[in-house]
Amino acid sequence: MARLLFLALFVLSLIWGGSFFFIKQLLRDFGPWTIAFLRSSFGLITITVIMLVLRKPFELRKIQWMPMAIMALVNTAIPWALIGFSETKLTSGMASILNATTPLWTIVVGALVFKTATNRMQWIGMGVAFLGLIILLDINPHSIISVDVLGFLSMMAATLCYAFGSQLSRRLKEVSMYQITFGTLLSAMLGSGAVAFNVEPVSLQHLASFANMAMVIGLGVFGSGIAYILFYFMVQKGSPQFATMVTYLVPATALIWGSTLLNEPLHWSLLAGLAFILGGVFLTTRKPAQRTAAVLKEAE
Repeated sequence: MARLLFLALFVLSLIWGGSFFFIKQLLRDFGPWTIAFLRSSFGLITITVIMLVLRKPFELRKIQWMPMAIMALVNTAIPWALIGFSETKLTSGMASILNATTPLWTIVVGALVFKTATNRMQWIGMGVAFLGLIILLDINPHSIISVDVLGFLSMMAATLCYAFGSQLSRRLKEVSMYQITFGTLLSAMLGSGAVAFNVEPVSLQHLASFANMAMVIGLGVFGSGIAYILFYFMVQKGSPQFATMVTYLVPATALIWGSTLLNEPLHWSLLAGLAFILGGVFLTTRKPAQRTAAVLKEAE
């Protein structure tokens, strides 16, 4: 079982790391909101098929649709569009590293808005990660900062959306993970589609392209459908702490995707910023008693 857990962790990191590459490729022919619409649509088809095959009940009447819709917009549709927009300004690797700050902002939002308890180590981790963000900005006397400000702020806005969305998702009760995934993707599809068809040109001809279809399948079917199953498999068979280890691997795999397939340069500031941010995430998410090794031992 331990080997299966590590295999699932590795595959999930490749899928979610590749999502930034898929978005970058799709931006050649589609707008950010259209990409969010296609991603949620193909993800919805995938989770529907999975639920039918596994005979998981939909029980649509049990879903609290208004809270579900709000959570889906904040936690899925809007941040996905923001990530797409940011990648028109930033490299896919840079976007993935900034996305890794999500656990940090979740702590800040939880403490300031939802009054959740924090500890000193979490705030130390925030400070370490903040240094990583400063390094990523590559401050210098010539151009002041070397990163596109609008793209940077767009990614920060996306991570803040995820932070609020994760808090809102805790209020969804008496529904299974399959129902949450189904309701989230359905609501995100409707919300992003409503914006996309009003503000962006949507071309079905471009979607018919083999390359674009492959990117959409990678982003929607794998990144938003199968990825959920892998993640919850690790939560159930391992532990939530083990599953969240994917946070550390996604930026690394995204950098590999970007450098090998998009020829994106790997600057020292990119790698140093990544190290500080992941170090900060580790400090903020670290538990007093580390249980991951024990969980893996029990799974063997």
